[in-house]
Amino acid sequence: MGKRSVKENKNIYQISREDQGLTREKASQLMEFVSPERIEKIESEKSAPHPDEVLAMSKCYKMPTLCNYFCTHECVIGEKYVDEVNFKELSQITLETLASLNQLDRAKNRFIEITVDGKVTEDEMPDFLKIQEELNRISASFDSLKLWVDHTVETGEIDKSWIHR
Repeated sequence: MGKRSVKENKNIYQISREDQGLTREKASQLMEFVSPERIEKIESEKSAPHPDEVLAMSKCYKMPTLCNYFCTHECVIGEKYVDEVNFKELSQITLETLASLNQLDRAKNRFIEITVDGKVTEDEMPDFLKIQEELNRISASFDSLKLWVDHTVETGEIDKSWIHR
């Protein structure tokens, strides 16, 4: 195992590699198509990573969060359309999901009233926006759950064969 860098302000890619105890050379061997020099450029922020490189690092470093990070921080389209997903424990994801589903269950009749005519009027808009916020929370919970599953598969805590995609 190589020495850990003492450089301050390491980026997420370097931190992820070092957390796995990998040198740039070893990481390059595992990823096959990303050279140690390219890894150094990405980690020193001399070059931005390409999506295929981020996918390879994500798998090699057992960090599926790298893909979401890339999309939300380094991709022009992702910055606009992809929400950042933070890794959470399963218990927290479950409680957040249930809380949002309970809230939405209470609002479902109002949602039907608002949308039955295919229009949202000015007086309905505040309720509609609250319901939309709950739907966004549920969506974020499911994204967190997917990230949790990906993480537990990568770390070997869940057998990949159990997951049907």
